[in-house]
Amino acid sequence: MRVGLLTGGGDCPGLNAVIRAVVRKGIESYGWDTVGFRNGWQGPVEGLVKPIGLDQVEDILTRGGTILGSSRTNPYKIDGGVDRIRENLAKFEVDALIAIGGEDTLGVAKRLTDDGIGVVGVPKTIDNDLGATDYTFGFDTAVHIATEAIDRLRTTAESHHRALVIEVMGRHAGWIALHSGLAGGANVILVPERHFNVDQVIDWVQRRFEREYAPIIVVAEGALPEGGEEKLLTGEKDAFGHVRLGGIGQWLAEEIATRTGKESRAVVLGHVQRGGTPTAYDRVLATRFGLHAADAVQDGDFGVMVALRGTDIVRVKLAEATAELKTVPGSRLQEAEVFFG
Repeated sequence: MRVGLLTGGGDCPGLNAVIRAVVRKGIESYGWDTVGFRNGWQGPVEGLVKPIGLDQVEDILTRGGTILGSSRTNPYKIDGGVDRIRENLAKFEVDALIAIGGEDTLGVAKRLTDDGIGVVGVPKTIDNDLGATDYTFGFDTAVHIATEAIDRLRTTAESHHRALVIEVMGRHAGWIALHSGLAGGANVILVPERHFNVDQVIDWVQRRFEREYAPIIVVAEGALPEGGEEKLLTGEKDAFGHVRLGGIGQWLAEEIATRTGKESRAVVLGHVQRGGTPTAYDRVLATRFGLHAADAVQDGDFGVMVALRGTDIVRVKLAEATAELKTVPGSRLQEAEVFFG
C-alpha cells in the first residue's frame, strides 16, 4: 500500500510529530510506501509530491511548522479540482490519504470521502475549536506561548502604570484567550462567544488602577463589543470564505486611554502563537494521533477522524467532526469572571 500525507490550513507546532508517527508506523508495522503531498490540498491537485521515508522524519519531532508545507487551497473552488486529485492519486499509485488540518482541511476530506476517495483525518488547530475531540494538538503550545507573553508584559505594565491589551488568535472560539488569560492572571478576558460591554470593561480597568495595579486585558481577535462589528485587517477572503481579523486590541486600548485618562498599549501576538517548538503535551498527542491514523488507514476505515476522548484516542466520523465548531461554554466564562477586575 502507498499512503499520502498532507498538512493544510494554518501551520502549528506538532504537525511534524504526526508525520513522523504515521511514517514510522506505516513503514515499520505495515510495510507501506509513504509520500508527502506538498502545500496542503494544492499538492494532490497539482501533483506536488515529496518522497518521505524514515530518513526524512528522523529528526523532525521537535521542529515547528511542517516539512510538507501548507496552504489554504480548496479543491472544490478549482475547476476540475477533484478530478485532478483522482488523476494524481492514480498517477503516483497512492491508495489512501491522511489529511492533517482543521475545519477547512477536514471539511474537504469529508467531501472527498463522499466522492469515493479514501481519506483519514487528524485534527490540528491552535484554536481547539474542532468538534468531536477534547483537544487538538497545537493548542497547548499556543496557550503556553500566550501565557509567557502575558507574564512578560505584566512586568512592563506594572513599571509604567499602564493598561496592556493583549490580542490573541481566536476567530470564532475563545479557547486561547480563556486558557492563557486564566493562566496569566489577566484582569479581563474577552472572547467571541460573548459580546462585551465596554462600560463594564472600563469599570474593571478602573478598579485595577484604584488598587494601584496595572490592568491586563486578553482579547481574542474575534471578540466584539455590544453592537459593534468585527475588526478586519483586510476585506479580502481566502478560498474558504474567511476574512483576516485583527485590530480589536488597538481599538480597545484607545477606548481605555480615552475613558480613563491612563496610558494604554496594545500588543498583537499574531503568528508567534503558531511558531516554535511544540510542548511535550503536543508532541505526545500528535504522535498518538499519527499512530491511530495509520491504524485506521490499514483497517480501511476511511471517512473518519482520530479524536481524543478523555485519555483515549477514538475514531469519529468526519461528518461529526466538522458539523459545528466547539466554542467556549457559558459555564467556563462564568468561572473566569470571579477573577475579573
